[in-house]
Amino acid sequence: MNNALKASELILNPDGSIYHLNLLPEDIAPTIFLVGDQNRVPEISKHFDFIELKKSNREFIAHTGYIGDKRLTVLSTGIGSDNIDIVLNELDALVNIDFGLREIKAEKQSLQLIRIGTSGSLQLDIEINSILVSEFGLGLDHLLHFYALEHDIDIEKKIKEHLDLPFIDPYFVKASDSLLNLFSNHFRTGITASCPGFYAPQGRMLRGQTVSTQLISKLNTLFIHQQVITNFEMETASIYGMAKVLGHQAISVNCILANRISNQFSTNPQAVIHKAIQEVIDVYLNQK
Repeated sequence: MNNALKASELILNPDGSIYHLNLLPEDIAPTIFLVGDQNRVPEISKHFDFIELKKSNREFIAHTGYIGDKRLTVLSTGIGSDNIDIVLNELDALVNIDFGLREIKAEKQSLQLIRIGTSGSLQLDIEINSILVSEFGLGLDHLLHFYALEHDIDIEKKIKEHLDLPFIDPYFVKASDSLLNLFSNHFRTGITASCPGFYAPQGRMLRGQTVSTQLISKLNTLFIHQQVITNFEMETASIYGMAKVLGHQAISVNCILANRISNQFSTNPQAVIHKAIQEVIDVYLNQK
């Protein structure tokens, strides 16, 4: 038991489930749809032919079931990279740690993680109510600086200099190649910036004044790999980064509800989300 993970590191509930998600290893499928909003979990699982499990704890709701012979899980993550830290670590633990022995398994399993979420466009030609897949995630939060992620120093230096925000150390991560190949045949792709908040970190001001009044224009004019930054939200980069650290496959599908250049917002956001859910499920099920 010398290699056993300590009780304060791998925290299990009395029923043997992982601490926050309240899930057992047998509760999850190899493919997991991630949504921020709890209310979107049944919007995906209603497409299942059969739901075998429903569990919830705090903001984390999980449904596992089948479409045909494919076993799938949908899980709500809540908002932001701090929640992604919990969700990705605990999903990984469910498949790659032996809870009985409290030891890391010799043979690792790689999960498929498909995020379906909402986002704001940073380019005039990316219209509201459209759907975009993130080829890269640009992290403006600090989560992945706590992990041994391989960084592209040159690109991250270029981003930092362009944004001119000394308190931000960006990171830049690519989506899973296999999932990107699958979804890029059906949706426009782009670079998604992930921010550590919804208001000032995304250039919004209500009463609190932001120290970066040029954030939107800076992101709008940033080019990486001869590509513009297409959109931003709050989770994609941390999902990509944690997936890379832990050896999982991840893709993010974004429903564009706002255009921050034209200052428009969708008049029917639920319709866009429902459309994205249906199209993502169709693409996944029809893969060859």
